[in-house]
Amino acid sequence: MRHELRRYPERTTFIHSLRIAFTGLWIALIRERHLKVHLIAGLLVLVLAALSGFGRLEWIVLILTISLVIVAELMNTAVELTVDLFTRQQKLRAKLAKDVAASAVLVASLSSIVIGAFLFYNKWVGH
Repeated sequence: MRHELRRYPERTTFIHSLRIAFTGLWIALIRERHLKVHLIAGLLVLVLAALSGFGRLEWIVLILTISLVIVAELMNTAVELTVDLFTRQQKLRAKLAKDVAASAVLVASLSSIVIGAFLFYNKWVGH
Protein backbone atom coordinates (compact mmCIF):
# COMPACT_ATOMS: atom_id res chain seq x y z
CA MET A 1 0.00 0.00 0.00
CA ARG A 2 1.56 3.25 -1.06
CA HIS A 3 0.66 6.61 0.39
CA GLU A 4 1.35 9.76 -1.54
CA LEU A 5 2.34 12.70 0.61
CA ARG A 6 0.09 15.68 0.14
CA ARG A 7 0.94 19.28 0.83
CA TYR A 8 -0.73 20.39 4.01
CA PRO A 9 -1.87 23.96 4.60
CA GLU A 10 0.34 26.03 6.89
CA ARG A 11 -2.44 26.38 9.44
CA THR A 12 -4.28 23.26 10.36
CA THR A 13 -7.14 22.55 12.71
CA PHE A 14 -6.72 20.33 15.71
CA ILE A 15 -8.81 17.64 14.02
CA HIS A 16 -6.66 17.83 10.90
CA SER A 17 -3.52 17.47 13.04
CA LEU A 18 -5.03 14.41 14.72
CA ARG A 19 -5.85 12.94 11.32
CA ILE A 20 -2.22 13.43 10.23
CA ALA A 21 -0.93 11.80 13.43
CA PHE A 22 -3.25 8.80 13.13
CA THR A 23 -2.28 8.42 9.47
CA GLY A 24 1.38 8.30 10.51
CA LEU A 25 0.60 5.70 13.16
CA TRP A 26 -1.38 3.62 10.68
CA ILE A 27 1.43 3.75 8.09
CA ALA A 28 3.96 2.73 10.74
CA LEU A 29 1.73 -0.18 11.79
CA ILE A 30 1.48 -1.35 8.19
CA ARG A 31 5.18 -0.99 7.41
CA GLU A 32 7.02 -1.84 10.62
CA ARG A 33 7.10 -5.44 11.80
CA HIS A 34 8.82 -4.56 15.09
CA LEU A 35 6.13 -2.03 15.96
CA LYS A 36 3.53 -4.77 15.55
CA VAL A 37 5.56 -7.06 17.81
CA HIS A 38 5.84 -4.37 20.49
CA LEU A 39 2.12 -3.59 20.30
CA ILE A 40 1.12 -7.24 20.60
CA ALA A 41 3.52 -7.73 23.51
CA GLY A 42 2.14 -4.62 25.18
CA LEU A 43 -1.44 -5.81 24.77
CA LEU A 44 -0.58 -9.21 26.22
CA VAL A 45 1.09 -7.54 29.21
CA LEU A 46 -2.02 -5.39 29.72
CA VAL A 47 -4.20 -8.51 29.75
CA LEU A 48 -1.86 -10.16 32.28
CA ALA A 49 -1.99 -7.00 34.40
CA ALA A 50 -5.78 -7.05 34.37
CA LEU A 51 -5.80 -10.71 35.39
CA SER A 52 -3.25 -9.98 38.13
CA GLY A 53 -5.32 -7.24 39.73
CA PHE A 54 -2.96 -4.33 39.23
CA GLY A 55 -3.67 -1.19 41.24
CA ARG A 56 -3.85 2.37 39.92
CA LEU A 57 -0.15 3.18 40.35
CA GLU A 58 0.90 -0.11 38.78
CA TRP A 59 -1.35 0.62 35.77
CA ILE A 60 0.16 4.07 35.39
CA VAL A 61 3.72 2.72 35.47
CA LEU A 62 2.83 -0.10 33.08
CA ILE A 63 1.09 2.15 30.55
CA LEU A 64 3.93 4.68 30.63
CA THR A 65 6.46 1.89 30.15
CA ILE A 66 4.63 0.38 27.18
CA SER A 67 4.13 3.85 25.70
CA LEU A 68 7.85 4.56 25.99
CA VAL A 69 8.67 1.50 23.88
CA ILE A 70 6.06 2.40 21.25
CA VAL A 71 7.29 6.01 21.07
CA ALA A 72 10.89 4.84 20.76
CA GLU A 73 9.90 2.51 17.92
CA LEU A 74 8.02 5.31 16.14
CA MET A 75 10.98 7.67 16.50
CA ASN A 76 13.31 4.95 15.21
CA THR A 77 11.06 4.57 12.17
CA ALA A 78 11.06 8.33 11.59
CA VAL A 79 14.87 8.45 11.77
CA GLU A 80 15.22 5.51 9.39
CA LEU A 81 12.81 7.04 6.87
CA THR A 82 14.54 10.42 7.08
CA VAL A 83 17.99 8.93 6.63
CA ASP A 84 16.77 6.87 3.69
CA LEU A 85 15.21 9.98 2.16
CA PHE A 86 18.49 11.88 2.13
CA THR A 87 20.97 9.03 1.62
CA ARG A 88 20.73 6.71 -1.35
CA GLN A 89 24.09 5.07 -0.77
CA GLN A 90 25.45 3.54 2.38
CA LYS A 91 27.37 6.06 4.41
CA LEU A 92 28.92 5.63 7.83
CA ARG A 93 27.01 8.54 9.39
CA ALA A 94 23.71 7.27 8.01
CA LYS A 95 24.41 3.86 9.51
CA LEU A 96 25.37 5.44 12.83
CA ALA A 97 22.17 7.50 12.91
CA LYS A 98 20.09 4.37 12.31
CA ASP A 99 22.07 2.34 14.85
CA VAL A 100 21.69 4.99 17.56
CA ALA A 101 17.95 5.27 16.90
CA ALA A 102 17.64 1.48 17.12
CA SER A 103 19.57 1.51 20.39
CA ALA A 104 16.91 3.82 21.86
CA VAL A 105 14.35 1.11 21.18
CA LEU A 106 16.65 -1.47 22.75
CA VAL A 107 17.10 0.60 25.93
CA ALA A 108 13.36 1.28 26.19
CA SER A 109 12.54 -2.40 25.63
CA LEU A 110 15.05 -3.71 28.15
CA SER A 111 13.95 -1.12 30.71
CA SER A 112 10.33 -2.09 30.21
CA ILE A 113 11.17 -5.76 30.77
CA VAL A 114 12.91 -4.92 34.06
CA ILE A 115 10.06 -2.66 35.22
CA GLY A 116 7.47 -5.27 34.20
CA ALA A 117 9.40 -7.97 36.06
CA PHE A 118 9.32 -5.88 39.25
CA LEU A 119 5.60 -5.15 38.88
CA PHE A 120 4.59 -8.74 38.20
CA TYR A 121 6.97 -10.20 40.79
CA ASN A 122 5.33 -8.08 43.47
CA LYS A 123 1.88 -9.28 42.37
CA TRP A 124 2.66 -12.95 41.87
CA VAL A 125 5.28 -13.70 44.51
CA GLY A 126 4.54 -11.03 47.09
CA HIS A 127 6.42 -8.33 48.93
